[in-house]
Order: sequence, then structure tokens, then C-alpha cells
Amino acid sequence: MPFSRTSIAGLLLLPLLMAGCRSRIQDNPIGKPITIKPPLGLPAVPVPADNPVTAEGIALGRKLFYDKRLSSDNSLACAHCHDPKFYFTDGLRLSKGVKEQLGVRNAPTILNAAYMPFQFWDGRAISLEQQSIGPIANPVEMNNKTHDIFLGKLKGDPEYATLFRKAYGSKDINLLRVEKALASFERTLLSGGSAFDRFQYGGDSTALTPEQLRGLVVFMNPAAGNCAACHTLGSKDSLFTDGKFHNIGQGVKDEGDFNDVGRYHETKVETDKGAFKTPTLRNVAQTAPYMHDGSIKTLPEVVDFYAGQGNSNPYLDPEIRKIHLSPQDRRDLVEFLNALTGEMPPNSGPPAK
Repeated sequence: MPFSRTSIAGLLLLPLLMAGCRSRIQDNPIGKPITIKPPLGLPAVPVPADNPVTAEGIALGRKLFYDKRLSSDNSLACAHCHDPKFYFTDGLRLSKGVKEQLGVRNAPTILNAAYMPFQFWDGRAISLEQQSIGPIANPVEMNNKTHDIFLGKLKGDPEYATLFRKAYGSKDINLLRVEKALASFERTLLSGGSAFDRFQYGGDSTALTPEQLRGLVVFMNPAAGNCAACHTLGSKDSLFTDGKFHNIGQGVKDEGDFNDVGRYHETKVETDKGAFKTPTLRNVAQTAPYMHDGSIKTLPEVVDFYAGQGNSNPYLDPEIRKIHLSPQDRRDLVEFLNALTGEMPPNSGPPAK
């Protein structure tokens, strides 16, 4: 049977399609995949099949993370908003970008972000790979009008040519490789081994103080703090977040409107107005200020906010209800939150020059 025009066209396109597949395959790391060992209290790290973690990929991602040339004016790196000195936040109410431009949200920690099904407060990214390049192009953050601007800078650096070759098999520097390398490094930014972990998962009955033990009871009790409704705990490990989006009555204007509609930005679902991703409580004592807008300065103030049921609005989450906490309950709860400070990940600071 003779070939049709369609089948001949398909045969002509086949080499191009195969070349495209080979190019994409070459963008996967070529080194031997390594297993990231999570610290006490954390589960195994999920890793996508098309981006296995390698030592070479991590090294490249670490250098990129601390390189100010990723910003348009070479003034700030990813670490500007996610600084290890502040447990990978920036310690500010609202994040600042190039030329001191003020963002509209608080910079969340990226410690343990590897476990999150959604990234950013509004969940607009569904992977670390997707998240990693968002701020680079954001005009209020790193302000590259196109990704080619920062890629051009990297291409002029012979050290990067070597690092990309080691990680991916050639010196080609492209956006896909950058996002994969950054994500690989960020998957190593794990923090566990807190006093709570030693008590709950390590068998150390003395790891928590009496105040912290009482605070744990308040935290878990649905009739008291009810914190575990969203900041979930598990029998073998705990992320202290359900990874979901909730309207907690924060950022509501007097007339019932929202300063920031949160998840609604992405879904356009009416009931998502004012909903934001549940942040992890791990290292929460080290990552002030709090809430998506950084408007609450201290942990005691956070506890008081929840005890007061937040601000009324049509979409308030049903789990946000008035709770009755004595002054001692509140102090104990804060002490328990202090017990969630974990170990900082090794080899996570700026690489040696």
C-alpha cells in the first residue's frame, strides 16, 4: 500500500520529533541519583521521575540559589528572600525585590517545601521546578523581562559551563536546566529533629518540658486549640500542614472585602476568596512575622488571633471557631510551638568560592 501524504509528512517530521525528545532527555541530570535522607520526624522526600536528585545537580542549584546575577540588576539572589540566617525567610513583614520594591506578601520559609503539593501562598505553582523560576521574571521581585536576560549572564561564565556539563552532560545553559537544578537543591532544604520529634518519634520522654507537653495537649484537642485540624500530625512523621487552603479571617477589610483574595487569584472559585495555603509550623518560632501579609509580629499574638476566631467573612473556614483558652493554655501553646524548632540542613549556605 503506497504511503499517503499524511504518512510521508509524519516520516519527515520523525527525525525532528526524535531530536526534540533527545534534547529533553539530555536535560535530565546525568549523574548517579542519590537518596535524600530526611531528618527525624519527616517522611521520604518525593522526587519527580524527570528530575532525579544528583550531587552535581544539587551543587549547581546551590550556586544558582545564591547568585545575584539571577536578578535584573545583579542586586539580589533567591537567598535574598530565603536567607538561611532567618530559617530561609527574610524576617520582613513583606518581601522586597529589586530597587527595594515592596511585595504584597510575606516570604514563607522554603524549609520542607519539597513536600508541598502547591507552592506560593496562593498555590499558583504545583512543583518546586515551576516555583523556582517564577520570582526571576516577576517585575516586583527579580524583574527579568525575559529569562534570556539572566541566562545570558550565566552563559558568559566559564564556571557555569563546567557545572552544567557535569550535571547535564553538556555546557548548554537553558531555563529547563536552571529550574531543575534549583529544585534539586531546594529538595535538600529539610529541617526536622526538633524537641517534638525527639519526643514523638525518637522515644525521648524527656525532650519536652512540662509546659510544652501541656501545650501539645492544647494543640491536639479539638475543644481547645484545635490547631491540628489544619497543622496536621502523623503517627510516623509530621509536616504540620495539610497543604490545603483555608480562609482564617485574616486580611479582611471592615466592609467584609479582602485586601488579598488569595487562592481565588488562581481558581476564580468564589469560596476560595481569602483562602491561603496552610503554612508549616516547623521552625515557626524562628520565622516571624506571621500570616500571608506578615501582619502579626509574635506567636502570642497569633494564638490570640485564633482564640478570637479571626475576622468574620462569608468564607470563613468552618474549623476557625471561637476557642476558650486560659492564659496558661496560651503560654503553654506558645512553649509547644517553640519545641518545633528543628535542625538546619547541612551544606545549605552559600557555596565556597
